[in-house]
Amino acid sequence: MKYGYARVSSKGQDLTIQLEALKKVGCETIRQEKTSGTSMKNRDELNVLLEFARKGDEIVVTRIDRLARSIRDLQNIVHMLDKKGVKLSSTEQNIDTSTSSGKCFLDMLAVFAEFETNLRAERQAEGIKKAKEQGKYKGRRASIDVDK
Repeated sequence: MKYGYARVSSKGQDLTIQLEALKKVGCETIRQEKTSGTSMKNRDELNVLLEFARKGDEIVVTRIDRLARSIRDLQNIVHMLDKKGVKLSSTEQNIDTSTSSGKCFLDMLAVFAEFETNLRAERQAEGIKKAKEQGKYKGRRASIDVDK
């Protein structure tokens, strides 16, 4: 059985391109969610898929960063799939975890995905620091009524 997994980071983003690509390569079932890929928290659809996949199945993503943005999480996922005899592949990247070169390329992509996430966080922190210095950053609005 060939399963697809599609993910975007926020509710406002669209999954259409990923869903079409996964259908095109023959994914019979596609799990999808709109949540951050920086950790395994709140990844209910992915966890269902990882638990359900059986020996001989294949999990397909469009890009590896859709699966995980952390080297640790990605390696844990791949290890779990390997132990179960489940193949992992990507439509846009030449990834096939059943081969040595595929595993090597997967690890390299994981490094870049995590690097990109870390760079984004650094840029955001720099922007917040600058905005605070200029008195433009006040933080988020209070979630409770201060008067009460």
